Amino acid sequence: MPRWSIRLLSLALLACTAAAHAADIPVYGYRVVHAYPHDTGAYTEGLFYKDGFLYESTGQVGQSTVRRVALETGEVVQRQRLPKQYFGEGIVDWKDRLVQLTWQSGTGFVYELASFTPQRRFRYAGEGWALTRDDKHLYMSDGTPVLRVLDPETLEVIRRITVTADGAPVTHLNELEWVDGEIYANVWLTERIARIDPASGHVTGWIDLTGLFDSRQLPNPEDDVLNGIAWDAARQRLFVTGKCWPQLFEIALVKRPAR
Repeated sequence: MPRWSIRLLSLALLACTAAAHAADIPVYGYRVVHAYPHDTGAYTEGLFYKDGFLYESTGQVGQSTVRRVALETGEVVQRQRLPKQYFGEGIVDWKDRLVQLTWQSGTGFVYELASFTPQRRFRYAGEGWALTRDDKHLYMSDGTPVLRVLDPETLEVIRRITVTADGAPVTHLNELEWVDGEIYANVWLTERIARIDPASGHVTGWIDLTGLFDSRQLPNPEDDVLNGIAWDAARQRLFVTGKCWPQLFEIALVKRPAR
């Protein structure tokens, strides 16, 4: 999301989600396994890991990009800039293609994965926030509690999943990642990731990343929040970062005792 005053919205969101977080849903803490460099100019909107590289989509009108990034060094080894009028959002790979959303323009882009050569555009209703996939479908967030399930070839909506925690809808679902049969979703303006059962939409766990990085070190701490999840399925590695953070973290989850 763009750099604008969000203090009141943040406080309202935290108040609304506090009740859901207090319910009997398991909460996981974390252990930092390793920290990698991350470009502080990358306003991270989408992230995934593939074949040894991170793929990252960055936002801001006039500055949005798609990137291939070397994990160990944070070096941007390939880049495609969006037309200046678009605010880049989530990305996902499908076969030999890369699919990207934009925020409020209702326009998505399809690129050749290897070269980032633009292939076509597509349209969708409402806002675009994030994308992930399993081996059959794409999953899209738009800031609401509803995830759209897309046909990966036509990019049309085939069904919807309403995400709830103990019966209450979970709003501001942002960056998504498919992790061992679950959808992990950043909850925008919080330090939490929701673990979502894609069949039911129920939140089966919360990942609390409080203290992972102090965004007060950054020029725009209210905007430069946690956002970015990537999963290395082959090596079972979970990576997280935030908008303009100087580091990307590999973390291991630690289940907290029940209250």
